[in-house]
Amino acid sequence: MEFVELTRGGGVPAHVRIERRLRAAIDSGEIAPGDRLPGERDLAARLGVSRMTLRQALAALAAQGALVRVPGRSGGAFVADPADRRAECDLTGLAGFTEQMRRAHLTAQAWVLRAATAAAPEEVAAALELEGAARVHEISRVRSAGGSPVALEHSFFPAAPLPGLLERDLTGSLYALLTTAYGLRPSSAVEHLDPVVADDGQAAHLGVAAGTPLMRIERTAYTAEGVPLEYARDLFRPDRVRVTVRTG
Repeated sequence: MEFVELTRGGGVPAHVRIERRLRAAIDSGEIAPGDRLPGERDLAARLGVSRMTLRQALAALAAQGALVRVPGRSGGAFVADPADRRAECDLTGLAGFTEQMRRAHLTAQAWVLRAATAAAPEEVAAALELEGAARVHEISRVRSAGGSPVALEHSFFPAAPLPGLLERDLTGSLYALLTTAYGLRPSSAVEHLDPVVADDGQAAHLGVAAGTPLMRIERTAYTAEGVPLEYARDLFRPDRVRVTVRTG
């Protein structure tokens, strides 16, 4: 990649324009995984910005997992392998995993471990506000980003308003499927975060050792009318996903 001086950006901060330029070069393969960027002093001079401005851009790319910054005289900023990138999971909105990974410039995939319809367990029935012998669709999936497993999803949906759900393609975005096939779109959610450790089965699915720390997100999602649509317990690898909540 040719690092040339920035032109004025029409109100866009310089560090954002640097971040976007480097991100585009990384995503297009112009800068390959393992490539080392020029040193900060040299790169800042080529771009015509201060080192502080450059550092803001590099820090943002490192937070996205696009760069790995190695300290020391032989270190520097290196382009991360896509399989090792740490994606940001922003809980501020209600974007599903597929959309979250798209924002992180990673390809999301899913492997279905279990898809069954059964009577709702007590905890699930309470979360979904179901009564009596109500049944639910249970879907468990391993989610990957950049070809590497990063999350284990375990979701429950009320069966009555979603006939035939399990006969559909469950390897893509379930939220998109609910919206397009049933006209039911998750609009809000209550989510709880807890640190846990992986048991043997979870570790095998996520490609980590048993006892590895994980982040559990327990979620109840609602339609715009306030009707519970999903109860989920998802497990994320914190070495691959950073959970973010924005305020203000």
